[in-house]
Amino acid sequence: MKGIRIVGAALAMCFMLNSAAAVATGLQTVHVGIADASSDVVFFIADKKGYFRAEGIDAKFIPFDSGAKMVAPLGSGQLEVAGGSPSAGLYNAVMRGIGIKIVADKGSTPPGYGYQPLLVRTDLVKSGRYKTLADLRGMKIAGSATGSASTSTMNEALKKAGLKPSDVERVYLGFPQHVMALQNKAVDASLTTEPSATQAVRSGAAIRVMGDDQIYPNHQLAVLLYSDTFIHDHPDTAKAFMRAYLRAARDYNDALKDGKIAGANAEEVISILTQYTSIKDASLYRNIVPQGTNPDGKLNVASLENDLSYFKSHGDVKGSVTVSELVDPSFAQAADAALGPYQRRTK
Repeated sequence: MKGIRIVGAALAMCFMLNSAAAVATGLQTVHVGIADASSDVVFFIADKKGYFRAEGIDAKFIPFDSGAKMVAPLGSGQLEVAGGSPSAGLYNAVMRGIGIKIVADKGSTPPGYGYQPLLVRTDLVKSGRYKTLADLRGMKIAGSATGSASTSTMNEALKKAGLKPSDVERVYLGFPQHVMALQNKAVDASLTTEPSATQAVRSGAAIRVMGDDQIYPNHQLAVLLYSDTFIHDHPDTAKAFMRAYLRAARDYNDALKDGKIAGANAEEVISILTQYTSIKDASLYRNIVPQGTNPDGKLNVASLENDLSYFKSHGDVKGSVTVSELVDPSFAQAADAALGPYQRRTK
């Protein structure tokens, strides 16, 4: 994948240059914030297979260290679209008047697709220090960011063991840093998204003790976000983007089988991942547990409401904001109507 983390004036310059290039080609530039991870695969498929261009869109991917850093550029209109987390920060931004909508599923945890598993250091498992979730008490556990959707996952894991958030110590690091932290014994455990989770297991540093599909089934862990500016100033492009996105989401679902990227077009999807991400090892992608992404873009609103309730109870969100204020399913519904019912490819 090309590009570096771009913020502030650099992002504004990128915006202007890309817009000028799009005018020359007759395409509408859409700036898309990505997490620079395998969970961005639907964006990559839509780009590689020409779905965006077929809809008159020149998609420009802008990688960020975390979903939280996408919020301000979305609010200012420097990003039209982002693949982010339904985090506490997102709800707080909306309460500050920043216009953002959750418009479709990007990553969720249906049975067999727990793509952000709980990892525990190998030495702790082999020594018997860790046997069940109750043994997390007193452990230092890595996550992505305070107030992220994965903090709600950890809360669900702790509840299963009769523990409270205060019974563990949380450390927040970028997912690739989780691997090193486990190797160096800087943390005892982690909730780590793919492909970093499989890298940690492959290195021998950690053991996957439970998938987050077991901890928190059908968790709405990642979402597609639109800026209000994109929705109101470019509604036709916003609809076109969703059509391209869901075409790619259906291709992605064709590639899923038995909790792996092993379906009808798996090798095509794996090839796209090795082209668009920094990881060039195709065998790694054959071994990861990928995320679920609804082929119709449907969101698990009950999951979003559960997470928001947790954020409020934990003090991460203070205010009367509701999930319904953020969710706008109309773009996905219109795209579904245009594309027709999803039918899985079998060969």
